[in-house]
Amino acid sequence: MNHDEMSVRIENVEVRQDKLEKRQDNLEQLTNAFAKMETEQSYIKKDVGEIKADVKALAEKPAKRWESIVEKAITFIVAAVVGFLLSGGTM
Repeated sequence: MNHDEMSVRIENVEVRQDKLEKRQDNLEQLTNAFAKMETEQSYIKKDVGEIKADVKALAEKPAKRWESIVEKAITFIVAAVVGFLLSGGTM
């Protein structure tokens, strides 16, 4: 192998090495982007869990109000009946 052939081979190796380095850089960028996406996904998952809990609490609020109204109405009726019976039960 003469000097010119060696130069051509070395140049080819350098070109391939440059391409390999570029691919390695691209792979590192992709890995970093994936890691960032994974972190953001965990934050989103946490936020969605909090939102679901808030929505559930808001959905239960009207039911709690209704239960409170019914409880007060029943207490009023029972108190009225007991008051009526204690007063002698006559009108």
